[in-house]
Amino acid sequence: MSLRGQVSSELKVAMKNKAVARLSTLRLINAAIKDRDIAARADGNDEGVGDDEILSILGKMAKQRQESARSYEEGGRLELAEKELAEIVVIGEFLPAQLDEDAVNKAISDAISSVGAESIRDMGKVMGALKSKYTGQMDFGSVGPKVKAMLG
Repeated sequence: MSLRGQVSSELKVAMKNKAVARLSTLRLINAAIKDRDIAARADGNDEGVGDDEILSILGKMAKQRQESARSYEEGGRLELAEKELAEIVVIGEFLPAQLDEDAVNKAISDAISSVGAESIRDMGKVMGALKSKYTGQMDFGSVGPKVKAMLG
């Protein structure tokens, strides 16, 4: 089943179970997917977005909520931080498991050798290879400096 289908079926289950917080988060996910579908249609893609794009959307949503939760905690708004963390749990159900540090380093090494990268100028190729294979499984913000270090 596609990610879109999983979100829709979980949305129906949450409605039946009257799980208000879960339902709210699932509706946010669905709205984000539909927004991206509309943007894709404007660009001439009538099929909407695929699972890779949905994974990207979910990853961004989770990251935004982590940053918000951190800000709320620093501001002493623990009830809002807890709400953000609860949303991360629901979003995380649709994301693949995150790679550990060793797996990330191995993936970077494999990507460097597969694209034949030799210098920092090849960083874009390496990042492209990683994004095509590991979307949703690693934080590309922290991967960039590691790629740079391995190439430099």
